[in-house]
Amino acid sequence: MGDGTRLVEVFDTTLRDGLQVEGVSATVEDKLAIAEQLDLLGVHYIEGGWPGANPKDVEFFARARTELSLATSTLVAFGSTRRPRGKTDDDATLRNLVEAGTEAVCIVAKSSEYQVLEAMSTTLDEGAAMIADSVKFLHGEGRRVLVDLEHFFDGYLSNPEFSLRVIEAAVVNGASHLVLCDTNGGMLPHQVHDIVADIERHVGDDAIIGIHCHDDTGCAVANAMAAVRAGAGHVQGTLNGLGERTGNTNLSTVIPNLQLKLGYRCLPEGRIERLTAVSHHVAETLNRAVDPQAPYVGSSAFAHKAGLHVSAIARAKDAYEHVDPDAVGNGTRFVVSEMAGRATIQMKADELGLTIDGAQVNAVIDDLKRLEHEGYHFEAADASLELLMRRAIGEVPDFFRIESMRVITDELPDGAFTTEATVKVWVGEGDAARRNVAIAEGNGPVNAIDTALRSAVGPELPQLAGIHLTDFKVRILDGSSATASTTRVLLSATDGERDWTTIGVSPNIIEASWRALEDSLVYGLIHAPS
Repeated sequence: MGDGTRLVEVFDTTLRDGLQVEGVSATVEDKLAIAEQLDLLGVHYIEGGWPGANPKDVEFFARARTELSLATSTLVAFGSTRRPRGKTDDDATLRNLVEAGTEAVCIVAKSSEYQVLEAMSTTLDEGAAMIADSVKFLHGEGRRVLVDLEHFFDGYLSNPEFSLRVIEAAVVNGASHLVLCDTNGGMLPHQVHDIVADIERHVGDDAIIGIHCHDDTGCAVANAMAAVRAGAGHVQGTLNGLGERTGNTNLSTVIPNLQLKLGYRCLPEGRIERLTAVSHHVAETLNRAVDPQAPYVGSSAFAHKAGLHVSAIARAKDAYEHVDPDAVGNGTRFVVSEMAGRATIQMKADELGLTIDGAQVNAVIDDLKRLEHEGYHFEAADASLELLMRRAIGEVPDFFRIESMRVITDELPDGAFTTEATVKVWVGEGDAARRNVAIAEGNGPVNAIDTALRSAVGPELPQLAGIHLTDFKVRILDGSSATASTTRVLLSATDGERDWTTIGVSPNIIEASWRALEDSLVYGLIHAPS
């Protein structure tokens, strides 16, 4: 176990290194919003980008001065050392770092003999001088200087003398942090531990040793932990592990591992409980969903499906949960499928606040097995599962009842297609029910049906105006049957406060879509504010 009094700083580089992942981009507004979330989480440093490298980062640092009010974190501008054979006083990169106006700067420096000789085509003397001059200049400008020693581990293994030389060049000229980088992600934990221990003995109290890992071997989190165990006091990474190639050290995993498992202090008191919320907020901002099975913060991280697991948790909650989910702002979830036993159904009912007796539990289990045999998949459709359970106990109001539905698709002379839906629906219950008919066009059958239904029932059910469809997924379950295959439709919706997913299954894609749509609207109506 770690020393609970020992601080391990957290340096987040989501806004710089994390944005190098394929398929992810962020506006300046996005970056400002993410920085606010990281400050809310309580990381020590937020690396905002490379000022001067592109117009977006120039704008970010300019706006950060007036629009970003950080209570916990320190904003960091990233750059590099001076150019080979250049001068610090006319180096554009160093000048941009100063003009960014941040209290701290982080510069990347070559610490490998191979990189200096081959990548930069200069001498080892010049490589060391570039670091010394750059750190001295930035330190003289009143900046806290962190140095990312690129390719450090490879360089140390091939020529430790030069790697130690660049460390000394940084330290004697005022560097506060020496960050050892596994730039190509090829190191393993035992290698990282041994090398960090060597450097810690060499540097002592002259600077803080940091670690920056990439995940090319799948060991980035383990490598970061090994470095801390060997004496590193500073961990760099990205939220949700974003980064080029296979990503960077995942802070969403390494922070709780260090703090909850090993006892180090990483975040201020009361902040780690925000981890799941911040992780998902950043993911939504970048349109890069959190892996459901991500440790600690994934939606399935504390989800239980197998009947034996659920029965055990009913008696002892920690039987299959290595930490309390509340510690990271997540929660226990019971996933119901055809594998469910009575304990699973009962605990799911308790979770939903439903009162269900033994006979009703048996009815739900029978329905689950039958429907999942037909192709339903309730793990992915919690809203449809809740409706199934509510119907078993008679707690689904008869908001509306479809008499008939028709969809027509026409091809126009110009080659475009139009879709028209006619819906005949009864709204209300018993003798008070009213028959409404509506016709609507849409950009496809689901949109047309949704629009027609809303038109037909809207006057009686104005709550539908606040329910919006957000996603629509179709999967063919038995491709060998070709066009006669069974279709599964998953439909996601929101009312602005909660999100939910419903499911429909049928050989007819329109019917499958309608079943998912009907469940979605009914679920939204049940939970609509009264």
